[in-house]
Amino acid sequence: MSNKIRAAVTGVHGYVPSYVVTNEELSHMVDTNDEWITSRTGIKERRYLKGHKGASYMAAEAVKGLLEKTGTAPEDVDLLIVGTITPDNTFPSSANIVSDMLGLKNAWSYDLNAACSGFIYALVTGSQFIETGRYKKVVVVGVDKMSSIINYADRTTCVIFGDGGGAVLLEPSTSENGIIDFELKSDGIGCKYLHKVAGGSLNPSTIRNIYGQDHYVYQEGQAVFKFAVVNMAEISYEVMTRNGLSGDDIQWLAAHQANKRIIDATANRLGLPPEKVMMNIEKYGNTTAGTIPLLLWDYENELKDGDNVIISAFGGGFTWGSIYMKWGK
Repeated sequence: MSNKIRAAVTGVHGYVPSYVVTNEELSHMVDTNDEWITSRTGIKERRYLKGHKGASYMAAEAVKGLLEKTGTAPEDVDLLIVGTITPDNTFPSSANIVSDMLGLKNAWSYDLNAACSGFIYALVTGSQFIETGRYKKVVVVGVDKMSSIINYADRTTCVIFGDGGGAVLLEPSTSENGIIDFELKSDGIGCKYLHKVAGGSLNPSTIRNIYGQDHYVYQEGQAVFKFAVVNMAEISYEVMTRNGLSGDDIQWLAAHQANKRIIDATANRLGLPPEKVMMNIEKYGNTTAGTIPLLLWDYENELKDGDNVIISAFGGGFTWGSIYMKWGK
């Protein structure tokens, strides 16, 4: 038993829309095919949120399930952080909307934008409030409705992304379990390679930029791939080795689900075989801030108390980072 307070993940729950979009369906919308998509990304299908619903709907569904699963009363939540780049509105934050939807009347809440690294940025931020002893229950969400900002005439981006997300509950732990170490990075040089041109204060929405398709994700895939494949692997290796660990000591790698080749490169750098690598990219695609909580949700029954888990992500900005945690309450 340790005197140090750690932030432990004491519950996880996810949500994905019911509407499944296969590679075959996309091939009727844009010049692509299943072999092209699968060989380059590892993605077979993804989910789209239909109807007049935003990211807050998916976040609320995930948090609702989380509270029920952990027996947590809404009024007992101290803080809600939502990692997303597709909020319902520019303001108020989707976190504020979720709090109202679920009756989190004693929690303050806000959104955090770090693109695909949004969940790990939010997880680290939330963990600090637990470690100081200030709060007892912090809910962290990663969620995105990427279908709302994708150009379905661009085969290089529309095949990659999907909708979904998940939530975790952070609580104090005085055991060895919980978040032990992390490293987060950012570099604004990545802006030109991966961004959305219009809709912000620099380029407010106009008829011209709407028809010019500037409200969609713009990505220079090769440049992003080169940065991601190096930096996600290296920062994960750094966090692992400075804690005196090798690949033999790690039970799981939970890496951002952007591209199977990037995930494989990170696993190889850590010396991890495929059976230690969480993978669900084939069925959800890249849900941006949603990928890592969805991984933890999918693998929840396989995670054991005391398992060493390396979490890593890379996103637009550029943003990237890694977390070392011991699983368990």
